[in-house]
Amino acid sequence: MGVGAVEAWDRPWTEGTKLLRVERSVAGAAAARLMPRAKACAQPSLRASIHPLKPKRSPGRDHRGGGGAGGGGGRQCPLIPGLPDDLAVACLIRVPRGDHWKLRLVCRRWSRLLAGNYFYGLRRRLGLAEQWVYAVKRDGEGRVSWDVLDPARLAWRALPPVPGEYAGAAGFGCAVLGGCHLYLLGGSDPRRGPMRRVVFYSARSNRWHRAPDMLRRRHGFGCCVMGNRLYVAGGEGCGVGGGGGGGLRSVEVFDPAKNRWSFVSDMAASLMPFVSAVHGGRWYVKGLGAQRQVMSQVYSPEADAWSAAHELDAMVTGWRSPSASLGGRLYAADCKDGCRLRAYDEAAGAWSGRVDGGQHAGSSHAVEAAAMVALHGKLCVVRNDMSVSVVDVAAASPRWETVVGKGQMKAFVANLLSAIAGGRGRAKNRVLHCQVLEA
Repeated sequence: MGVGAVEAWDRPWTEGTKLLRVERSVAGAAAARLMPRAKACAQPSLRASIHPLKPKRSPGRDHRGGGGAGGGGGRQCPLIPGLPDDLAVACLIRVPRGDHWKLRLVCRRWSRLLAGNYFYGLRRRLGLAEQWVYAVKRDGEGRVSWDVLDPARLAWRALPPVPGEYAGAAGFGCAVLGGCHLYLLGGSDPRRGPMRRVVFYSARSNRWHRAPDMLRRRHGFGCCVMGNRLYVAGGEGCGVGGGGGGGLRSVEVFDPAKNRWSFVSDMAASLMPFVSAVHGGRWYVKGLGAQRQVMSQVYSPEADAWSAAHELDAMVTGWRSPSASLGGRLYAADCKDGCRLRAYDEAAGAWSGRVDGGQHAGSSHAVEAAAMVALHGKLCVVRNDMSVSVVDVAAASPRWETVVGKGQMKAFVANLLSAIAGGRGRAKNRVLHCQVLEA
């Protein structure tokens, strides 16, 4: 076949190929007009950066973690870079409680972790929870404030003001629920009289919260906690028409699980308690009756009934304030500064077993024992000058240990200046309530 014949044979094929290419280009152009052009995919940069891009914030996600890669499919940054979260939590729960406020400032995830129940519940289950002593006090001008004592650092620290309704209140109650919630309830406002108000402070969130109001306005009442339920009894409330005062026999109980108050059986007679304690699953109350006579009553939550404490006449007769129950025994102060204790022996039906500190602080108002609480299995006596004495009553030879807070010298100087200025008749600093919170 000659060259001309080959060219003649190949020409139709070449022209057909060109025609096909033209048709494809025309079809492609038509499709481009009908469909929007797709953008090329951006290839991710694999170069490491010390300033990773911050993903868009969305509710419920934390993007301020400690240095993890950002934007990785919406995953949270680790609590501690390079460690799994469970191992990071195991490290954080061992940080002393006094430094927890610093942990909350690190990032949002740490702050949320320390504000929840999981963190402190884990500390409690592993025996890492720390007990601090909180003292609510009133100064010479009637202002209410509160301080906290960290036993590990042996120093009192002033806390932010209490809620406004309790800044000048009198006769209010104080109790602890759940080991970490400090309740202030009732009392008398200088302008509005008896209140039903209830607030509580959470040692875990470090904040004050509102709780449901009590069913009756009352002040000067008794309160206690049994079975993680808060009981209030007696006191005085508003008279008929809201004026004057009247003794109360009514008793209320607050159940935090249901978040509500309800009435239980009334007391046998109206009473204004001045000392009370929970012992042996029952609540013992001693106070003044309607005729200002000393009365004692005991409440059994199982039977929901009140009765006179006739079977414990010896206990009631020798029972003084302050007192506390520890290890199944009831202890009470046997001297003004609380350095000598007595224990009630139920088998013998008498007070015995004195625990004497040997050295006494004196009998002045400043060193008067204002409260007694159980702290880490020991008895802790708190005085008006904010000095603290601790004794292990379970030891073979109990020995007193005095913890001097920084508030002691300040209170001593204030009382001394008041005495020099002729202020002996004025009310001095006094500890109203003392409780232990665990976190």
